[in-house]
Amino acid sequence: MLTRRDFLKTGLMAGAYAGIAGMIPQFAQATEEGKYNVLFIAVDDLRPSLGCYGTPIVKTPNIDKLAASGTLFSRAYCQQAVCSPSRTSLLTGCRPDTTRVYNLEDHFRKFIPDVVTLPQQFKESGYHSQGFGKIYHGGLNDPASWSAPHWTPGGPGYLKPESIEAREKLAAKFKAQGAKMKNETEIDPKTGLVLRATNNAAKLKGPAWEDPDVPDNAYPDGQTADKVIEALREIKDKRFFLAVGFLKPHLPFNAPKKYFDLYDPEDIKLPSNRFYPKDCPSLAVTNWGELRGYTDIPDIGPMDDKQARDLIRAYYAATSYTDAQIGRVVDELERLGLRDNTIIVLWGDHGWQLGEHDQWCKHTNFEEATRAPLIINAPGQKNRGAKTDALAEFVDIYPTLCDLAGVSIPEHCEGTSLKPVMDNPKRAWKKAAFSQYPRPRNVMGYSMRTDRYRYTEWVKRDTGEVVATELYDYEKDPLGNVNIAGASENKALVAKLSKQLKGGWKAARP
Repeated sequence: MLTRRDFLKTGLMAGAYAGIAGMIPQFAQATEEGKYNVLFIAVDDLRPSLGCYGTPIVKTPNIDKLAASGTLFSRAYCQQAVCSPSRTSLLTGCRPDTTRVYNLEDHFRKFIPDVVTLPQQFKESGYHSQGFGKIYHGGLNDPASWSAPHWTPGGPGYLKPESIEAREKLAAKFKAQGAKMKNETEIDPKTGLVLRATNNAAKLKGPAWEDPDVPDNAYPDGQTADKVIEALREIKDKRFFLAVGFLKPHLPFNAPKKYFDLYDPEDIKLPSNRFYPKDCPSLAVTNWGELRGYTDIPDIGPMDDKQARDLIRAYYAATSYTDAQIGRVVDELERLGLRDNTIIVLWGDHGWQLGEHDQWCKHTNFEEATRAPLIINAPGQKNRGAKTDALAEFVDIYPTLCDLAGVSIPEHCEGTSLKPVMDNPKRAWKKAAFSQYPRPRNVMGYSMRTDRYRYTEWVKRDTGEVVATELYDYEKDPLGNVNIAGASENKALVAKLSKQLKGGWKAARP
């Protein structure tokens, strides 16, 4: 008879869904079936520039509506501000130093092969678990998480002729240079699981945005909404965990023209702090390499004001486009009579810098990169429409959904259920939220957000030597424009925060 370990390894085989389905009744560590369905909505690169988060210029009526009948977490933080490590942490309930996923290439099962993921825990508790769009990072799907094969949209990323032409010119340039463009994978010979995927084709980009006059489903996110609506109609009589991943507003900021028309270019404001924080260490900042790979972005140097405004407008348009797709899915849930029996959670996998501190994209430990939207809407919840300032972390989402649905919380989870905060949004809660980001030469930046401060230590991982520190006081400096870690009058404060950072998440629990 297979052990649980053998079963989980076998379950990772990409094509073995039929076999998995047949084995589940014998091996699932099932709790009683949970009370509620779960609609789990992941949005790529979504920062909290939303109507419900106090940014009225951004048109997000459907997300705002979810917040109005749920709980909005105003201070929710990812554990690493880049796609795969953040998603891996959230979906496993483990922090990056446990998953050992710090990049876009490695699959978590390479390091923690037997971990039970969030959708897998629901699947093993009697749920139909199904994923659409970007849930795990591209090329790193986890078949053990799903009751049915994961679905990914197809179709081109660019639609305007001039965008396609720019991309083709870049392709010709790469070919002439002999650049490696074919994707590479490392496959587990026993399970067939992709343990490492290197997406060389991602280098092939076009412009940073486009605005064709096309229907919503001309782009992948519209197709995802179509497919999820179809799936809801098929599984409406089952208890389900439905994971829906939307790509936008991830670069390129491509969306149908009608969403760009929501924003007058003259109304777009640039951030007031388009400069590095004073006394900021070089380890803290990036050259926004992800954005510079697009054909209309300068390879070096600053961006002019017009281009910055165009990018911000395009980011907002892409956000509104995804908001519309979210609205379509939630409307169908309601039309089918499932809304009152379904927990809805919406999260952005990390924040996104739109020129603050002369930074674009994510890839830092700054507030704009680590802070992201989190909205939870649950049947029968108290205090609907509440906004809480309680510090929340994305590792908290796994135990929270289990707690709300009546599904057991696995012991490996390194977060804390947020249900008590939903019951009492003003209650005392975590003392700190923790994020981290790696840099070359084996340096890791460990960052801690308390109620008042963000404190970061850049540490050599082999020796433990602290090579740089940052301290921002949001009470006196709300935009985090001055690093005060080196000020003599803050020596005792730095020592106190350093001790708290080293105490870590366990010491910060409520």
